[in-house]
Amino acid sequence: METRKTKLMIKKCTLVLLAAGILSSCSMAPTYVRPDAPIENQFPGNTDSSAKTPASEIGWNEFFREPHLKALIAAAIENNRDLRLAALNIEEARALYNVQWADRLPTFQVEGETSRARSVSTSSPGMVTSGNYTVGLGLSAFELDFFGRVKSLTDAALAQYLATEEAQRSVYISLVSEVAKTYLTERAQTKQIELAKKSYESYKHSYELMQKRYEVGASSALELRQYETLMQSALVSLSTLERQRAQTENALVILIGGKQIKDLPPPHDLSEDDILQDIPAGLPSDLLANRPDIRQYEQLLKAANANIGAARAAFFPRITLTAFAGTASSSLSGLFDAGTGAWTFTPQLTLPIFDAGRNMANLDLAEARKNIAIVNYEKAIQTAFKEVADALTARDWLNEQVKAQAAVLNSETERLKLSEARYNNGIASSLEVFDAQRQQFAAEQSLVDARLTRLINAVELYRSLGGGLTDSSVAKTDVQKEQPVQQPGENA
Repeated sequence: METRKTKLMIKKCTLVLLAAGILSSCSMAPTYVRPDAPIENQFPGNTDSSAKTPASEIGWNEFFREPHLKALIAAAIENNRDLRLAALNIEEARALYNVQWADRLPTFQVEGETSRARSVSTSSPGMVTSGNYTVGLGLSAFELDFFGRVKSLTDAALAQYLATEEAQRSVYISLVSEVAKTYLTERAQTKQIELAKKSYESYKHSYELMQKRYEVGASSALELRQYETLMQSALVSLSTLERQRAQTENALVILIGGKQIKDLPPPHDLSEDDILQDIPAGLPSDLLANRPDIRQYEQLLKAANANIGAARAAFFPRITLTAFAGTASSSLSGLFDAGTGAWTFTPQLTLPIFDAGRNMANLDLAEARKNIAIVNYEKAIQTAFKEVADALTARDWLNEQVKAQAAVLNSETERLKLSEARYNNGIASSLEVFDAQRQQFAAEQSLVDARLTRLINAVELYRSLGGGLTDSSVAKTDVQKEQPVQQPGENA
């Protein structure tokens, strides 16, 4: 009979808790409104705003066409430590969110307790020793969230979790672009080293010829020293380029995980047009949906907004429930005998009266942090807009620069041929040939630099538009699958 009463009591408590869950769905957090984007509606000088496919939907495997570069990026995604750390941060944030979400549900536990006491007997002279044993199902300090304090904290934890996911996507995009830029830099340095070696050998040959002419009195010591200077300068440039390439290769190895990759496809020359794919710029509003860093700051803003709700709820009463249902006996042997059923039900109400301004200070703090979050969000938008605008502006000018520098190289090459012909015919001096050789070498190096700058700018434009993510590379988190099953009144 007592067991039946105990079960009935448990059912009644469960109904009370379910009703409390329905009533506790309100929130005192301000209604979230996305701040207006403090940017123009059009990128300066952009003519392809009507693009149907945003850059963010063009995966890196499609944007980067060179197989060698693709292999390096894939290795970096698999092994890079920064990306691993970002993924682990997601796991941490998910765990924290689940901990906070669990506070919205009652926690039941099996409780057992024994106590022994020696006290003055009220029925007979002297002291008496008594004992008490209890065991059953307990509920400890479950908060009825009438004013949405716990819900607001849960919403804030969810937003923090989603912000961490967006931060991981930002790291992913940055990693892809850094691998590409480092690789392209290494290719440019390799090309410049080839040119430097070629120039050094040419200068060395000219110096040897000039030395022979000097020995027979056909040239002056000044001419000989000029060619020696040219040869040694080329050697200095070669040494500098070799050092820079070695450092770039070290950086690339770290980016891809710390180990060299063997059996890679042969690399392409920077002069080839099949390294990168052209991408549309779209509209500035696309940045709000495609840039992970902007979405990250918006989630942080949502978290700050939810924390205001928790701070407001602190001004109102907190109602907690503590309950127990089980058996109790003065002796261990009689703990489960008939008639030993016991239960307690202890609701508690706490109303803040005087806290020395703590709650008001916490509310002011929450509002200040929201204002900071708004500024950070707006700043992220402006930074993204500037990055895209700068890259778009540079794109057109860099194309013209490469064309112009190629024309300069052709001109300097023809000038060198003419100078050498004039010198061989005794019309021009060696100084003219010396200057033509120096200018032709500088034009070759400048053309490589211009092509590299154009390629890096294209990578930067791709990154600044949110490009670098694919469905297969970074799994999109389904929040509804990650969080526990919603309770009654969750969406009320």
